[in-house]
Amino acid sequence: MNYWLVKQEPESYSWSAFVKDGKTAWTGVRNFAARLNLRAMKKGDLVFYYHSVTGKEIVGLARVAKEAYADPTATEGDWSCVDLVPGKPLKRPVGLEAIKADKILKEMKLVKIGRLSVSPVTKEQFGRIMELSGD
Repeated sequence: MNYWLVKQEPESYSWSAFVKDGKTAWTGVRNFAARLNLRAMKKGDLVFYYHSVTGKEIVGLARVAKEAYADPTATEGDWSCVDLVPGKPLKRPVGLEAIKADKILKEMKLVKIGRLSVSPVTKEQFGRIMELSGD
């Protein structure tokens, strides 16, 4: 199993909207590194849901329901998306400042490459986030 993090502005598509929908196609990614990450996702992989811009915190845990396929929102180029389903909200959101201050988490792609909207998370980082969240 692999672990991932996706970022979304809560004003655009919040965790609660995602939970209400019950499933979403993760479309609109137009970054080559993020596209490679989407294409590496496997069905069943766990995905942290991060509220960017406002909040700046990991708020929930989702799962990959369908592996990469052609992004239907792309009008040109070779872009991909995956389907995600919500799992559960974290008991306590894990904020960016706590991530930056943690010796394990400060090496996350979220910190090192802040503009990357889809990034891998190591098994150790995944465990540490779950620990900090109280899950």
